[in-house]
Amino acid sequence: MGARNHPVYRVVAADRRSPRDGKCIEELGTYHPSRSGQKFDLKMDRVDYWLSCGAQPSETVASFIHKIRKAAAEVEETPSA
Repeated sequence: MGARNHPVYRVVAADRRSPRDGKCIEELGTYHPSRSGQKFDLKMDRVDYWLSCGAQPSETVASFIHKIRKAAAEVEETPSA
């Protein structure tokens, strides 16, 4: 996906037996490596569902999940005025 020199990658849940570029079960988000700031968007409720079903994220997607959870924990820790 994307355009020349501006790639966009889909984060998907896929069956292990399907080919790399084959049919996916569900699209969970996107990754924009050329964007500044927030480079990825994930539907965390669906990510949590698939992880509870035994899905194994790639190293890159696992780092995205870790960053989102860390940011959410920091938001919860900051006291509101």
